[in-house]
Amino acid sequence: MHLGLIIETNNAEQIWNAFRLANTALEEDNLVEVFLLGDGVEAPDVETASFNPHGVMQQYVQKGGELFACGTCLDSRGLEPDELRPHSTMRDLLGIVEHTDKVVTIG
Repeated sequence: MHLGLIIETNNAEQIWNAFRLANTALEEDNLVEVFLLGDGVEAPDVETASFNPHGVMQQYVQKGGELFACGTCLDSRGLEPDELRPHSTMRDLLGIVEHTDKVVTIG
């Protein structure tokens, strides 16, 4: 299966669960693409005592998962693109929606 995840929240637990799902899908030999949209571009910076989104995001990238981040959303928040939020476009998001078997939006 080819799974597309759209993360549109900066809620630590929701981000953490989304990437737990993404990592599990990769472990089961699925293709996974994650697009950070809106508040989701803040995901690498979110930390709580209970949830570590940054850690599960790093695992995702290390396992070969593809990650995208809305460039306009980054710009509007004054955030720089990096490994966990690569500058991407709506055309990239459209590609995910068009080419994946399932799309799940979280947030």
